[in-house]
Amino acid sequence: MNSGEISRRTVLNATGAAALASLLAACGSNTGRGGGGGREIQQWYHAYGEAGVQQAVERYAASYDRAAVRVQWNPGDYDSKLATSLLSGGGPDVFESTLQISAVRAGQVVPLDDLIGEVRDDFTDTILAGHTVEGKVYGIPQAVDMQMLFYRKSMFEKAGVRPPSTVDELIDAAKRLTTGDVKGLFAGNDGGVGVLGGPALWSAGLDYVTPEHRVGFDDPAAATAIGKLRELYTSGSLLLGAVKDWAEPDAFTQGLVAMQWTGLWTVPAVQEALGDDFGVLPWPKLTANGKPSVPVGAYGAMVNAKSERVDEAKAFVKWLWIERTDYQEDFNLGYGFHIPPRRSLAARADKLKTGVFSDAVKFVQDNAKSSNPPDWTSVMSTAFNDAVSRAVREGADAGTELKAAAAKAADELKRLYG
Repeated sequence: MNSGEISRRTVLNATGAAALASLLAACGSNTGRGGGGGREIQQWYHAYGEAGVQQAVERYAASYDRAAVRVQWNPGDYDSKLATSLLSGGGPDVFESTLQISAVRAGQVVPLDDLIGEVRDDFTDTILAGHTVEGKVYGIPQAVDMQMLFYRKSMFEKAGVRPPSTVDELIDAAKRLTTGDVKGLFAGNDGGVGVLGGPALWSAGLDYVTPEHRVGFDDPAAATAIGKLRELYTSGSLLLGAVKDWAEPDAFTQGLVAMQWTGLWTVPAVQEALGDDFGVLPWPKLTANGKPSVPVGAYGAMVNAKSERVDEAKAFVKWLWIERTDYQEDFNLGYGFHIPPRRSLAARADKLKTGVFSDAVKFVQDNAKSSNPPDWTSVMSTAFNDAVSRAVREGADAGTELKAAAAKAADELKRLYG
């Protein structure tokens, strides 16, 4: 993500950091010697930022008694390292990743529908859809991260402003809450263009790609939605140039803004700083056809199709991410704050039953939209984000910019689906 911190939040925004060569010698590992003969099952994780996660996943592996499992912890640019490893024909037997349709088409991952079986309906629909291509599930979701709008209750009360339920109300609130050294909203030092493009589309009832595999933003309403981001950018109510970017809550907790778009992972820090003086909201709707939304992402446990132990790897994935609900709850709630992708686990967790925690769970269930759908390729994402940036920050015509981006996305979809 823009913050550069390696943590669970990276599932929402891909980042590139370091050369692969510098990482190979830096990876820690642990061997779980539970039993079983032959070659170990190799399992890869990226380096989570929360203390205790590495020790937890090593503990899970060590308790597995049907095979030996070696956990490899990968600091740095995990996505690039994993891609290189899979392309080489080797790589881990089990790994965590977001799903891209290119991995499916290249035969790199194994369908896991037989593992998820009767518990399929227990997974939040949007989260599971992010690990599904053409009806087949290729990843078992592990933990949900999301973005949402934080607001200071005391500042709203003092200004006589109600929490916004539409984009126009949000723009008006940001202006009214801008006083002296306090700005109305912080959504990143780029004015929010890196994180608000998707919510802007969803607010107008649009999406990146339609279920029919067509471009979802080739619509005049998309230009209107992005135009609202331009209106915000030029309103004088946005904080720009903060010391830390949107993924950290400092601007909000230090009282520099009345609202901040940031992530679920910041809730503990915000609570520590502000107590109960804050609330959370989804990005509001723009039109009657639109809906409030929160972008969500989740790494999923996947099995390498080139593994020499596919069946053993699948059995381990089923044990850890389907059967061992105690480990799943620990992974989500024991080290920072994340929402279990399974409804039953989210419903029974006491930590998620009150306040902003309960609100966040409800947002995921009612308003979740995938931040990185499997068929939203890097080419499409770059074209769309560049168009949004030019329209919002430079004042280019949003309709023209989005039309050009839509043409590139259409070419990609034709390549993928014919």
